[in-house]
Amino acid sequence: MTNLSDSQNAVQVRPRTDADVPECAALLREVYELDGYPVEGVDDATGWMYPAGLIAAFVAVEPGKILGHAAVCEPGEGDAAVSLLIERTGAATSEIAVLARLFVGPAARGKGAGRKLADAALSYATDKRLRAVFDVMEKDHTAISMYEKMGCVFLGSTSHHLADGSVFPARCYAAPGAADPR
Repeated sequence: MTNLSDSQNAVQVRPRTDADVPECAALLREVYELDGYPVEGVDDATGWMYPAGLIAAFVAVEPGKILGHAAVCEPGEGDAAVSLLIERTGAATSEIAVLARLFVGPAARGKGAGRKLADAALSYATDKRLRAVFDVMEKDHTAISMYEKMGCVFLGSTSHHLADGSVFPARCYAAPGAADPR
């Protein structure tokens, strides 16, 4: 387990195991009730933890409990952040990874768990020589602020269209350095 603690807390980030998924799914439902995140998928919270193209997943933990989750996935069909990065850099789809499924439970807010999860996932992609991209709903101001403080690059805007006709505006980002020419 990689210790990513600082002087204020003992939050650690480690790879997620299948045994972690039930607790992650319960935490996801709690996050949904509080924040409306994710905008879809919470009906099958366990299934949502296994997105198509999953490459790696991480959990933030304190002794005895999971605080949050993040995943790295292969690009999916119609992923706006991927398309925007390709337009900007000419990168091949095979050179890109998508940061996904990042959430932090209410009890862990302000402890740096979200930042540590994002750092772990983005570092994983960088270590695999992949350019990481992601989107975040415009309503999620705290997440947007965190990503911008991390130096992530705004690529453009998009919208998520749900089966029920709902539309959610989102912002697309690239990890620091991912939008640079190579």
